[in-house]
Amino acid sequence: MGNAGFGINPEVISLVASEIAETAKLGVELAVVVGGGNIFRGESARGMDRATGDYVGMLATVMNAVSLQEQVERHGVTTRVQSAIPMSQLAEPYIRRRAIRHLEKKRVVIFGAGTGNPFFTTDTAAALRSMEIGADVLLKATRVDGVYDKDPKKHPDARRYETVTFTDALKNDLGVMDATAFALCRDNQMKIVVFDMTTRGNIQRVVCGERVGTTIVEDSQQTRFA
Repeated sequence: MGNAGFGINPEVISLVASEIAETAKLGVELAVVVGGGNIFRGESARGMDRATGDYVGMLATVMNAVSLQEQVERHGVTTRVQSAIPMSQLAEPYIRRRAIRHLEKKRVVIFGAGTGNPFFTTDTAAALRSMEIGADVLLKATRVDGVYDKDPKKHPDARRYETVTFTDALKNDLGVMDATAFALCRDNQMKIVVFDMTTRGNIQRVVCGERVGTTIVEDSQQTRFA
């Protein structure tokens, strides 16, 4: 949504799409899980029961997924949108084996509608899909350049982690992602990289192995500050 209060900012979606397309052109298999906060947030659901609000939020993610698909394909990369809630005119239904086949053919797969179930976040959908497709790493694209030991907006002395173990992240309540998603990644040894997606080229840098943002690693490794 850029600097607007809601909606899809053409400049922002074009930037995100170009980053995705350029990364895909490196030859990697790339899947994207999109949220819907720019269209529908939790506070918008006041007066609704939780399940209804979550379903409306899932529909918002499909709107973003279809919009992102159109922009990525403008950059010459074939994409497929798969929705966890069936809507055949807009997207394929989510089918794990079909998603993997698309990836093998170097198509970017965009997952919409979260997990298809209320009470689960986009983070959880991303963790689940990354496990299902056998991803090497889960990239959490945010507006901050990594994970800090305290809020950098409030504390000038906040230090950014280069790597942090799952246990240390939990113990220090670092809020990398919601607890369900985090536990899923920890239990399945899914490495997470948290990085700033507003810096052009960051997705490619992460994919190419450069140290960008913060990497959440297994407990057998070390927590280090940048």
